[in-house]
Amino acid sequence: MAPVDSVIMDAMPQTPTQTIHAVFLDVDGTYADYGLVPESHARAVRAARNAGHKVLLCTGRPISMLPPHILEAGFDGLVASAGAYVEVAGEILMDRRLPADLAAKTLATLDAHDAIYVLESPESLNVRVNATERLRQIIEGHFNQREDGQGTGSSAILDALEPIPADLAFAKVSVFEAPISVTELAAEIGEGIAVVENSIADESRHTGELYQRGISKADGVEVAITRLGISRADTIAFGDGENDLEMVAYAGMGIAIEGSHPGLMVLADRTAPPPSRDGIAVAFAELGLI
Repeated sequence: MAPVDSVIMDAMPQTPTQTIHAVFLDVDGTYADYGLVPESHARAVRAARNAGHKVLLCTGRPISMLPPHILEAGFDGLVASAGAYVEVAGEILMDRRLPADLAAKTLATLDAHDAIYVLESPESLNVRVNATERLRQIIEGHFNQREDGQGTGSSAILDALEPIPADLAFAKVSVFEAPISVTELAAEIGEGIAVVENSIADESRHTGELYQRGISKADGVEVAITRLGISRADTIAFGDGENDLEMVAYAGMGIAIEGSHPGLMVLADRTAPPPSRDGIAVAFAELGLI
């Protein structure tokens, strides 16, 4: 097989004669490495789109946590907030937030335990003012784990932080530190809240994501491909975390990044290398997308 870079560079815009696929890419740990996108991944996305395929991000992040350097390759749409928000070709197709009563109970429970958390919506990332400095320490500590020391991926979160307004409608909560587990927090909040491990923070601090039960990335994928007119059989999904389980199971072909969540490895049809080894570019070339 020709080197990945040469295959990508040789791809030219064309009128597709092959099956058009809808490709969904998780961000953290899949398309990006500690918030930074390998240039080979951006080239692969551009080449696949030039070949006629539709490439979309499918992330737990809200769009307010997607900075220009993650989006700069160009995408046909995105599924954000772990499936609660869907946008295709600039058109918002879905934007689901926690109902007001559930949101109020969630905040009351988190504050009762003095948890460090971020409320996520398409417009903003919001934090309690008295928790900002501790949150900064946690996030910078996580992103500085990158082997080459380029911890700049933290800016997507830190630069977007704002105080919590009284009337905020949010889709998801990322808990970065709490005295009890996120599973226990969810149980206290009660029916309507689901939980998943958080890929951003350290599990030893009782971290995770709280979101509205019944919503997953698979829901967002279904909405997007319906709008695109692409069948489920012709979807390809890449992921590495617990919140990718439904998406990988739903897609016509599910691909897990090496070292992924164990449940994802069982579900996936095949694996791809991590971002540090140009995994998306390698997989796109092997699948004939570029």
